[in-house]
Amino acid sequence: MKLSQQSQSLIESIIKEATSKFPCGCEQSVVTDIHLQPNPNSAELLIFDDDDNELATGIIDEWLSYNGQNFYKDVERVLRAILTRMKDNYTFDKLSILQPYSFVLVDEDRETLSELLLVDEDVLLVNDELLKGLDEELDAFLKDLLK
Repeated sequence: MKLSQQSQSLIESIIKEATSKFPCGCEQSVVTDIHLQPNPNSAELLIFDDDDNELATGIIDEWLSYNGQNFYKDVERVLRAILTRMKDNYTFDKLSILQPYSFVLVDEDRETLSELLLVDEDVLLVNDELLKGLDEELDAFLKDLLK
């Protein structure tokens, strides 16, 4: 799934709207997860907290024309990239949420599909992309070492 810059900006705006519910300077909230629920049928992106309180919602028109086999897998990749870019731009640094907390992808039944981003200044989540080919590299290294 390749989204236009306009759709990516819209998703980022929806996430910012959701996180604006936790402004800096207030008493820190205890939120463990921020749930992102994309809907392939309505093209809606719903964001809610642990208590199922809606934080933000928006329509991503490009999702209506999705033709792929696995909507959630493709959306996961897009959302993870957007959230990572936002974290790299320090978007989440001034929120009044106790760390660690996660952004989580959920389906229409609100079942967790994957953790998109863990926000914790002391922990780095390693994902599959980072680990691709690691076994082969380690095997080759060990083979060279034992020669």
